[in-house]
Amino acid sequence: MSDPTVQPVPASVVEQVDAADVTLSNPHRAVLALGSNLGNRLETLQGAIDALEDTPGVRVKAVSPVYETEPWGVEPGSQPSYFNAVVIVKTTLPPDSLLERGQAIEEAFDRVREERWGPRTLDVDIVAYADVVSADPVLTLPHPRAHERAFVLAPWHDLEPEASLPGRGPVAELLAAIGLSGVSARADLELRLPD
Repeated sequence: MSDPTVQPVPASVVEQVDAADVTLSNPHRAVLALGSNLGNRLETLQGAIDALEDTPGVRVKAVSPVYETEPWGVEPGSQPSYFNAVVIVKTTLPPDSLLERGQAIEEAFDRVREERWGPRTLDVDIVAYADVVSADPVLTLPHPRAHERAFVLAPWHDLEPEASLPGRGPVAELLAAIGLSGVSARADLELRLPD
């Protein structure tokens, strides 16, 4: 005989719990690059990390040291320098949903897209998602320029010296080939893993 005081759990609640499950059944590993050169850059990067952790189906597993970088693709001195970092996440979100979440976080930090390589409060890029290789113009994987950007490779190498960029090779070799010109570690600054 069933107990009349026990009510079934609504399906919507079950779905919410499943989506936020900290165990993340069958997660994928993704590498994300973060950058900011407007406003309180360090606070913005930390806010982005915290927002990623607050995303159902995403857990931040590692956060790199902070690097300061000259703006890329523009005249020297025309923009403030960037703070850059790399985070590694485990996620059950598919790549396009992770991209949407990254863009929503950018918007929450007042990202404006007026010019290519323009100054920005926040940039969230998917560098690699598992071993996925895709030429989709909306989300090319791995990131089509990651192999030539020290501000991505250096912090990633700090986190995972043995890492490899799908289709391009070991991060250590890619970084050695381009060098660290315009990129410097900021040992005085620190980003933290979310609680």
